[in-house]
Amino acid sequence: MAKEKVRLPNAEEQAVLDQLQVRLLEPKELSRCNRYLDKHHYLKRIRPVGERLYYVATDGQDQWLALLVFSSAAEHLKHRDRWIGWTLEQRQRRLRLVVNNSRFLVLPEGTLPNLGSKVLRMVLDRLSDDWQNRYGHPVLIAETFVDPEQFCGTVYIVQGWEELGTTDGWGRHARDYYVKHNKPKRLFVRELCKNARRSLQAEHLKPDLAAVEERTIPRCSQKVREIRAFTEHFKTVPEFRDRIESYPLWSLLTLVLLAMLCGAPRGQKDLAKFARRLTRPQRRALGIRRNPQGKYPAPCQSTFCRLFQRVDGAKVNETIQAIQEQIRDKPPADELIVLDGKEPNHGGGESVLSAVCVPSQYYLGSALVDQKTNEIPVAQQLFGELDLAGRNVSLDALHTQTETGRQLVMEHGANYLLTVKDNQPTIRANIEKKIPAPEAGFSPSASDR
Repeated sequence: MAKEKVRLPNAEEQAVLDQLQVRLLEPKELSRCNRYLDKHHYLKRIRPVGERLYYVATDGQDQWLALLVFSSAAEHLKHRDRWIGWTLEQRQRRLRLVVNNSRFLVLPEGTLPNLGSKVLRMVLDRLSDDWQNRYGHPVLIAETFVDPEQFCGTVYIVQGWEELGTTDGWGRHARDYYVKHNKPKRLFVRELCKNARRSLQAEHLKPDLAAVEERTIPRCSQKVREIRAFTEHFKTVPEFRDRIESYPLWSLLTLVLLAMLCGAPRGQKDLAKFARRLTRPQRRALGIRRNPQGKYPAPCQSTFCRLFQRVDGAKVNETIQAIQEQIRDKPPADELIVLDGKEPNHGGGESVLSAVCVPSQYYLGSALVDQKTNEIPVAQQLFGELDLAGRNVSLDALHTQTETGRQLVMEHGANYLLTVKDNQPTIRANIEKKIPAPEAGFSPSASDR
């Protein structure tokens, strides 16, 4: 790796290279690894957060010759992101499929010709499988930085890594922000499997990779000015607390909206995780107040539990519709209105009956369905809160009854599309008598033509 004249190994050195082995470090060996890094590596030990693997290369007598550390990829790299060709959202959800070779140290005992390139090749051959065994998913691309004042990057070039350019000379100073260090690094990347970039830029990941997206809490991509605009809407929702410490009500409601906009899960525990991933400027824009340490804390799970139990749901619904109208204008007047109920994915709790326009998915309103009743009376109540005159309204088979149809037509001036199943044999028989069945044997694709 260092700038030195290249020479071929002699017979003794070649014997060492022939017996070379690489393996993962045991947890008890990490302290020894860190001592070597602190002593011999110009960047010293690494303090990685998240997924990482430590490797050691040894000779036939198990003497340590080289150390490699692979950790989470850098979050923002314009050259890498352009090379991969993924979108901002894809990068947020799939970044765990990229790893960074954050440390590569050849120990004084291992300064042999070709040792660095052979160790790197041996590690890359097993890296993805090791990552799968440790973290439940493979890795597709590796990246690394080379300081041009210290090294030439020859070991990476020999192993087929591609140089993409130099970084802008910024380094992470804390979790939420970066500082300028004016020492740009050369960026090298390599695909660890065939068509790795094509997989990362695809609309949908392959099944064996999809779990990565499912376990990833998306980051908020809204700008500070957009977040502040959202908070102004929610300031009209009445506060239910007598004393406010760190989190005004409108801050919490805006945070829930941000999670919804970027597709993050919205259970109380998920929201707490999402909040922790917000940057310092984003938390400040939300109106979160500083704690005694001068930081903007993230709300915890219990804070969201209290929010959902006591907030004025009707006022929140009204505010969401106002935000939607500002962003999307008025609801489409010619689309079908669909009322459909959804139950919580996990645990108990009340289900929600929502009304949306299709295909635009324009949200029109919703209501909770008490566990002591069903959707029928809730739907009939929701009719009165919607403008249904002259509209087509669709509901599932549970609502196929005389009173629901009568209210839609006689009281609200709407047309209905209701489903009839075999559990209503009389109605089904009458329909089959009056309306001829459509011809069978056509494909949806043929009808599209």
